[in-house]
Amino acid sequence: MAKGLDIGTMNIICAENEGEDVVFTQERNAFLELDSSDLTNMMLDSAKVLYIEKDDKISVLGEDAFNFATIFGKETRRPMRFGIISPKEKDAIPMIKLIVDRVLGDPGYQNEALCISSPADPIDLDMNTLYHKKMTEALTKKMSYDTKVIDEGLAVVYSELADSNFTGLGISIGAGLTNVTLAYMATPVLSFSIGRGGDWIDEQVSNATGLPKDHACVTKEKGFRLGSEVEIGGPEGALTIYYDALMTYVIQNLNKKLAEITPPNVKFPVAVAGGSSNPPGFSKMFEKKLKEANLQIDISNINIATDPLYSVSRGCLIAARTQEGEEMGRNKNADDILQEIEEIGEGEE
Repeated sequence: MAKGLDIGTMNIICAENEGEDVVFTQERNAFLELDSSDLTNMMLDSAKVLYIEKDDKISVLGEDAFNFATIFGKETRRPMRFGIISPKEKDAIPMIKLIVDRVLGDPGYQNEALCISSPADPIDLDMNTLYHKKMTEALTKKMSYDTKVIDEGLAVVYSELADSNFTGLGISIGAGLTNVTLAYMATPVLSFSIGRGGDWIDEQVSNATGLPKDHACVTKEKGFRLGSEVEIGGPEGALTIYYDALMTYVIQNLNKKLAEITPPNVKFPVAVAGGSSNPPGFSKMFEKKLKEANLQIDISNINIATDPLYSVSRGCLIAARTQEGEEMGRNKNADDILQEIEEIGEGEE
């Protein structure tokens, strides 16, 4: 038994094995404050909505907060910003704890192996991720998990690049940040993040069109397709413009960082994941831009994860299972790890 946990700016996702299957439990990392009343409480209880009550206010958490915000034209409050715990949100840590409790659940036994994702330090923002890593690690350890933390980009490598012996470029385009890891034989050669992701797109679309950010996010997630004809001046047109700008920015910064190292003389496959890479047409546009970029490394092939939203949590699960095996005294080589990954993939749901 082991679990992987992706603590993302937009979603918190747990991956675990149930028999031969891999199952994912997901919740939005958001909350919305409403006025408390007996009737409201009764209706929320009846619908099994996750909420807490404090000082005559109700805080609705997770996916329901997002739905309420869309219905009433409000914006959700977010415990995380730019991939880390938001210093501007006073209720950030207790809200994250509640959502993690719901998604992760109790360990199957004392000190069950758990691997959680964390962003690498961004190269274009004046911030570091150490506090976030330590707080999320402490939160899950308090739940009696044996917690390890890995960079989000490395989790993508574990999840998607088994066939290349964990050698390649893992890119996770999330809500708060874009994370990048270049790995050779499962060892990071380069790991960093970039301060733009899905939230940046939503903010730019909101500024350009006047729509609430949550409305822009819903448009992006439901029915939007990159590369299709869109109405000029509408949210789809703005989304296309800013997706193009995000891809260009990510590739430019990737090339700058690659110029600072001497990578192994091999061809690197590329794996792209993250919830913000979900729109149909993304892979075609991103692959075209990568091929035109003349990167500082040789690329063998470019793959978009089959399930981009779940790739990081799946990679964390693979790391946790490896950790668990090592702690039980089993020596694992690359072939052992690859076999475990194949078993996970065959039963994945």
